[in-house]
Amino acid sequence: MKTFFEHQSLARRNTKVMVLLFILAVVAVIVAVDLVLAGLYMWAEETPQVPTDLWVWGAVATAALILVVSLFNTLRLSSGGAAVAGMIGARRIAPDTADPLERRLRNVVEEMAIASGVRVPEVYVMDGESGINAFAAGWDVSGAVVAVTRGTLQTLTRDELQGVVAHEFSHILNGDMRLNLRMIGVLAGIVFIGSIGEFIMRSVRGSRDAKGFFLAGLAIFVIGYVGLFFARLIKASVARQREFLADASSVQFTRNPDGIAGALDQIRSSSAGTLIGNRYAEEMSHMFFGPSVKLGGPFATHPPLEERIQRVHPKFQVQDYRQRREIAAATVPPAEPAKPAGRREGDLGAAWGRTPEQSAALVGTLDAGKIDLAQRLLAALSAPLQENVRNADSAGAALVALMLAEPEAARRRQLEAIPSRALAARVEAAAAHTQGLGLQFHLPVIDLALAALRNAHHAVKAEVVAALQAVVSADRRVSLHEFVVLMLVRSQLVPRPKPAESKRLADFKQEVAVLLALMAHAGTRADATGTREAGLHAAIRAGAATMGIPADVEAKVTLESANTALDVLRSLAPMQKGLLVKGLFAAVTHDGTIRVTEAGLMRLVGAVLDCPLPPLLGSLDPSSLAT
Repeated sequence: MKTFFEHQSLARRNTKVMVLLFILAVVAVIVAVDLVLAGLYMWAEETPQVPTDLWVWGAVATAALILVVSLFNTLRLSSGGAAVAGMIGARRIAPDTADPLERRLRNVVEEMAIASGVRVPEVYVMDGESGINAFAAGWDVSGAVVAVTRGTLQTLTRDELQGVVAHEFSHILNGDMRLNLRMIGVLAGIVFIGSIGEFIMRSVRGSRDAKGFFLAGLAIFVIGYVGLFFARLIKASVARQREFLADASSVQFTRNPDGIAGALDQIRSSSAGTLIGNRYAEEMSHMFFGPSVKLGGPFATHPPLEERIQRVHPKFQVQDYRQRREIAAATVPPAEPAKPAGRREGDLGAAWGRTPEQSAALVGTLDAGKIDLAQRLLAALSAPLQENVRNADSAGAALVALMLAEPEAARRRQLEAIPSRALAARVEAAAAHTQGLGLQFHLPVIDLALAALRNAHHAVKAEVVAALQAVVSADRRVSLHEFVVLMLVRSQLVPRPKPAESKRLADFKQEVAVLLALMAHAGTRADATGTREAGLHAAIRAGAATMGIPADVEAKVTLESANTALDVLRSLAPMQKGLLVKGLFAAVTHDGTIRVTEAGLMRLVGAVLDCPLPPLLGSLDPSSLAT
C-alpha cells in the first residue's frame, strides 16, 4: 500500500500528465478552429487561397482565449475548497450549530480529523439537493472542506455517514483534491470554445444571409464539445479508479464495511439518487461521492453501484442489512457518561516498537482504533469547554488558556502580558475549563478552536496570535511545546503563501540540522551520570544517518532559527518530506520509547509541515504508559 508521501508524489505526477493532455487538447482545438476559419474565409472570398496571417492570428487568438479562461477559472478557485463550495451553492455549517443532523455531521468530521491529524475541515451542506452525495475539496490537507447534500444528512444513519466521510477523507489524504481542482480550472477553457459557438448560432438565428456564420458557429460548437468529449474520457478514467481506492480506504479507516456499503445501498433504493441540480454539476462530476450528472458508458465518472458494493463488502446481504437498519433506527442506545479529561505528565511514554520507516508511514493514515480514541478524547472534554472551542467568540480565549502555567503567580504574569484586557478576561474565564488538561488533549482542543476561528475577522485572528505570543513569552522562557503550538496557530490563522514543493533535504542542511536538534532535545533525558550530551549526540546521529545528511552540521537552536527551519522546510518535495519525518522519528525514538511530549511535538511539527500524523499514543490512562 502506498504511503501518504507516495500518494502526494503520484498526484503531482498526475497533474503534470493532465497539463500535457491539456496542451495536446489545446493544439487540437487550435487546428480545428483554424480549419473552420479557413473554410469560412474561402466561402466568403470565393478563393482557395488562405492568407498565412489568418492561420497565425486564428491560432494565437484561440490559444489566448483558452489560456485566459483557464487561468481565470484557476484563479477563481485560489481560495480552494471554500470557492468550490460557493460554486455549488453550499452553506457553511457553523462549528456550534444547534441542528441535530448538522451537529452529527460535524462530530463525524471532527473525529476523523483528530484521528488522522488533519486540521478539522470546514463543513458545508448543499441545502437544495435531496440526493445522496458529498465531496471534499481544497489545495492542501490543511485547507480542505467537506460538503454533503441535505439528502445525505436526512437519509443516512451515523455509520453510513461515517462511511461517506471516511471516503472523502481518503481523497484528502491521497492527494486527489489538488488534481480535481486543477481539472475544473484547466478544462474550463476548452469548454468555453463550445459556448462561443453556441452564442454565434443563437445570435444569427433568423437573420437573412447568415447561413455561413451559423455553420461556423455550429462548427465551433462541435469543436468545443469535441474537447469536452476527451475531457470527459480523461476525467472518467481517472475518477473511477480513485473512487474504488476511496471506497476501500473507507472500510480500512472505519473497519465497518456495512457503513460504506449501506450508504451505497441507500443510493440504490433512493428515488433521488445522487444527481446534483446545480449548474456546475458537470464541471465537478469527478469530485463527488456518486454521479452528479447522467453520463454512462466510457463517460461515467463512477463505477456501477453494484460493483462498488461488491468490492467493499462481497458478503453484503441487502434484506438482512435493511432489516437490521430498521431495528437500529427504532432503538436509541443509552448515552454513556463521559470520563473527565485527566492530566498526563510530560515524561510519561510508551515503548515504541516501530522502525523510523514504519513510523513515517503513519503520516496520512487513519484506522478504526484512532477514530475510537478521537471519540473518547472529545467525549472526555467538559461540556463548557466543548461549547467554548466551537464558538468563534470564545474559541481564541480557550486556545490561549491552554498555555497558561499552573503556578498562580506565573499565570497572573501571563494574563497581564496579554495586550487586550477584554481578551485577557475571557482567557482567565476559559482557564477554569482548560486547567489540568493533559498534553494529549491539547491538539484536539487546538484543532476545534482553529476550526471555529477560521472565518473570523483578520483582526480577531491577529489578536489571538498576539495574546498567545505574549503568554508563552511572559516568563522569557519558551518551551518546545509552547513554541510549536505558537507556530501551528500562526500557520493556520496567519497563513503564508504555499511554497512550490520541489526542494530536497540537501538544499537545507542547516535548517534540517536545527529541526533535528530541536527534536533531539525534546526526546533526550539525563543518563545515570546526570548529563544529556551523550544521548543528544546519539539522537542527532540516528536522525542524520536516516536522512543521509552529515551529523556534524552546526545547529544553533533558537526560536528564530527553528521558526525559519519549519518555514523553509514546507517547500520540500513530498518524498523528501517523508525522509525528513523518518529522520525526526529516528531521533525521538532512538531510545526505543516515545513520550507524550515527543508524540505531541511530532504531531505539531507534522501539522505545520502539512504531514498529518494520527495520535501516536493510544491510551488516555497514564497508568498504562511506561515512564
